[in-house]
Amino acid sequence: MKDINRRDLSADDWDELNFPRPDEQEFDRVVERALSRRGFLGGIIAFGSGAAALGAGMLKGSTALAGTARFAFDGIPAATDHTVHVPEGYDWKVLVRWGDPLFSDAAGDFDHETGGSAAKADRVFGENTDGMALFVIDGRQVIAVNHEYTNRKVNLPRAEGGTPRNAEDVEKLQKLQGVSVFELAEGPQGWQVVVDSPLNRRITHRTPMRIAGPAAGHEWMRTAADPAGTESLGTFNNCGSGRTPWGTYLTCEENFNGYFGASGGFAVEGLAAEGYRRYGISAKGWGYDYHLWDARFDVTQNPNEPHRAGWVVEIDPADPGSTPVKRTALGRFKHENAECVLAPDGRVVVYMGDDERGEFLYKFVSRDVYVPGGDTSTLLDEGQLYAARFEDDGTGRWLALTPRATGMTEAEIAIFTRIAASRVGATTMDRPEWVAVNPVAAEAYCALTNNKNRGLKTNAGGDWQRVGGPNPREANRYGQILRWRPAADDHAAERFAWDLYVMCGNPEVAEGANRGSDNITAGNMFNAPDCLVFDSAGMLWIQTDGKDSNEGPFAGQGNNQMLAGDPVTGEIRRFLTGPKGSEVTGLVWSADRRTMFVGIQHPGAPFPDGEGKLPRSSIIAIWRRDGRPVG
Repeated sequence: MKDINRRDLSADDWDELNFPRPDEQEFDRVVERALSRRGFLGGIIAFGSGAAALGAGMLKGSTALAGTARFAFDGIPAATDHTVHVPEGYDWKVLVRWGDPLFSDAAGDFDHETGGSAAKADRVFGENTDGMALFVIDGRQVIAVNHEYTNRKVNLPRAEGGTPRNAEDVEKLQKLQGVSVFELAEGPQGWQVVVDSPLNRRITHRTPMRIAGPAAGHEWMRTAADPAGTESLGTFNNCGSGRTPWGTYLTCEENFNGYFGASGGFAVEGLAAEGYRRYGISAKGWGYDYHLWDARFDVTQNPNEPHRAGWVVEIDPADPGSTPVKRTALGRFKHENAECVLAPDGRVVVYMGDDERGEFLYKFVSRDVYVPGGDTSTLLDEGQLYAARFEDDGTGRWLALTPRATGMTEAEIAIFTRIAASRVGATTMDRPEWVAVNPVAAEAYCALTNNKNRGLKTNAGGDWQRVGGPNPREANRYGQILRWRPAADDHAAERFAWDLYVMCGNPEVAEGANRGSDNITAGNMFNAPDCLVFDSAGMLWIQTDGKDSNEGPFAGQGNNQMLAGDPVTGEIRRFLTGPKGSEVTGLVWSADRRTMFVGIQHPGAPFPDGEGKLPRSSIIAIWRRDGRPVG
């Protein structure tokens, strides 16, 4: 997901500026690319919509839903303004925004001149809301939500160009990111945050964490402050999320590399040096300048500190005093989300995407089974991590990342997961973002948001990004949503069948594959699918983080949006449009499902407070006027 203050470059663009990917020149690979496009593209577009794409056999288990009234709303048109739009019969309002107090000691009017103080930055709702989950704890409804990054020019309005001026500015940025956990309750004025709830909590770049799993204690995890390599401070660039069957929250560290910089050289060599290149650790970082004011982020002084970021972190929302745990068995990469599902035998399966051009799709299968009410403290520490390989014939398999297959130890596989996946020959993907599992059918979906390098360059590890399989378009600007069904309806199985649920595009201005699949029309077109969430009825909700210029290849697509898709028929309708400049990301429902909560990240204008105010990322509440469940 993008950081609009990082010199207007995306995370991938910044990494490629520091670590250029070579253009492909080898003749045999050029031939392979041409043959792949000629042989594959003709068939992928013919997939069309939904059921036709899967084929009758793959829809077993979900066809009972066909023919029912699946949409409770009429699709709305694209928009280009600075507010939120929802269908007729629905209303919305802001639930909480950056700077709103979670505790009474931070109460008071938000200061639009300063963006608030560093001292209270961890007592308020943080910046850039992203993935979230809702929990019912002893009858109370609690949301855990990520704060992915800061918009430095907005959050530090008195600092020139948003560049931190001192340690206090860095402290403020560090506290505004991470996770908020807060109680909410419905009253006469609708849903509101319960200020001072005993369940309210802020987790930041400074919060103590425990490190568990195969990487814990490894020499590459040790620092002067933590010579045992089992404790760290902070969780970083928290993007997508997940929830476990036992009621804990999984927050996922994505573009962590941008927080680090160097006052001198890099004291790393061998696999660690390869890891620095693969994960994009550079001397300058992304402009946060933490390393100038906090030695922990200076890799010259602390070369192992970056290895302690890039993990899935488990948080117990029911215990504000608990220590979050970094689950290293789930691998280290730029995590988008962590989608949990139980296999038929009770083992825990976690699907994860690595959100960078040409990186991989992963899953973890626990060694032990989940027993309700039993000990879950090590379920995510012992098991097998896999990377996906897709064949052009619609089949695929999960490749186990083992010491034998990779030539690496278990700890090395955990710390340098990307390198391990390259060694086993996993399929490079068009930025795998959120994964969602259908609750009423044994199938999973992944948003492949876009990839301008497909068919043109290697990834950061030198793996060629071949056109074909689930990545059928060269220089893919629109993205697609991948779908797969595990063998024998078992998410722990190593084999699966796959297709594309939708290829985004623009039938109004594009030709060929860029028009999109048959279920894309002038009335529902979009680009850059990002967040995917299923509702309890098995409808897929799609949120976007793409180009909102509404010009050229993106004419008619308007602002970023949220749509609903029927997995059975393939029909997709637009439900919501966000303010211009914003990303729509994160979705949960109230326990009675009469209210939907949606995240609006980095609005480009002074949303929601109006002219002359700072733009503030927010969570909004949406409900039906007739009081029925939302959807």
